[in-house]
Amino acid sequence: MPVDWIWGLVGGLIIGTGGAVYLLGNGRIMGASGIIGGLVDGSGRNAAAERITFLIGVFLLPIFLKPLYRPFETHASENIAVLVAAGLLVGIGTRMANGCTSGHGVCGISRLSLRGIVATVFYIGAGGLAVVLFRHILGVI
Repeated sequence: MPVDWIWGLVGGLIIGTGGAVYLLGNGRIMGASGIIGGLVDGSGRNAAAERITFLIGVFLLPIFLKPLYRPFETHASENIAVLVAAGLLVGIGTRMANGCTSGHGVCGISRLSLRGIVATVFYIGAGGLAVVLFRHILGVI
């Protein structure tokens, strides 16, 4: 019996723990798009050190956990143009929603935030529609 779902559970636990530590450590919600956006647009200069430290941790943790990984198959497209377009659309969507999956989905839902719940429902729905449209109807990916 495949147990690939366990990696999603472990990842969720790590993200949830990171969100709790971030909130308890500085009293702010861990929204990755807000953390990165604040560095890019300059609005987060007063907390640049903590934002950069967070991003370094996000980058380094998978490297430290790599010995625990085993090879797995993804269903991501190998088409670079599709991946770049998807990344840009996700970035635009996070700006439009004033947050991302970590801010709305992990931290917002856990705080029973109506705004976080509504945003999560919409971005999960939009993702599902995108898969149906691009993979099953258009056959692009």
